[in-house]
Amino acid sequence: MIRVLVVDDEALVRSGLSMILNAADGIEAVGATDGQGALQAVADRAPDLVLLDVRMPGVDGLTVLRSLMARPSPPVVAMLTTFEADEYVAAALRAGARGYLVKDTDPEVLPALVRRLVAGGVVLAPRVASHVVAGYLRHQAGLGVAAQTLERLSSREREVLVLLAEGLSNADIGRRLHLSLGTVKEHVGALLAKLGVHNRVQAALWAQRAGLLDRVGV
Repeated sequence: MIRVLVVDDEALVRSGLSMILNAADGIEAVGATDGQGALQAVADRAPDLVLLDVRMPGVDGLTVLRSLMARPSPPVVAMLTTFEADEYVAAALRAGARGYLVKDTDPEVLPALVRRLVAGGVVLAPRVASHVVAGYLRHQAGLGVAAQTLERLSSREREVLVLLAEGLSNADIGRRLHLSLGTVKEHVGALLAKLGVHNRVQAALWAQRAGLLDRVGV
């Protein structure tokens, strides 16, 4: 059972997301709170995933995120936003968030995205992707030469990068490409090193900036 905590300052959003998640197989909304109660709720309920509103009065999402990431074993965190251009989302990705969702995500899609995040994948809502990519990469040295760096990747590494950018976990990538989990991990490690990035979120944003997804028709 995947345990999800919803953190948002709007009661209607909290209840709506909780209802959607509780109706899905294998997912339980173990709590819903605002930013003020978020850290205590995480301590009390030990969620696998926190869906965290990036903009809240009082204690905002970035403050909660940074506190969670400082813990020895933080939960997976994905940010919630209503804005197509939200510089706070880029800051959250730099602080350790695994991805971001818009609050009006299709209810039929939300459970699959939750499973993807908990399995180790990345979720980057397409509607705000271009704004977030630009805001994120402005702070990443060397990523302005993305097209040139792309040539350093092998064809297999490019395939893995595309699937990683689609949000697939290592296990899902292995099934798609008929590779062992160990081989996928080796490819991911190699492409991260070649791109000069530190994690899957950075690699996924790099792939979008480089136009790699467009080139392969994804």
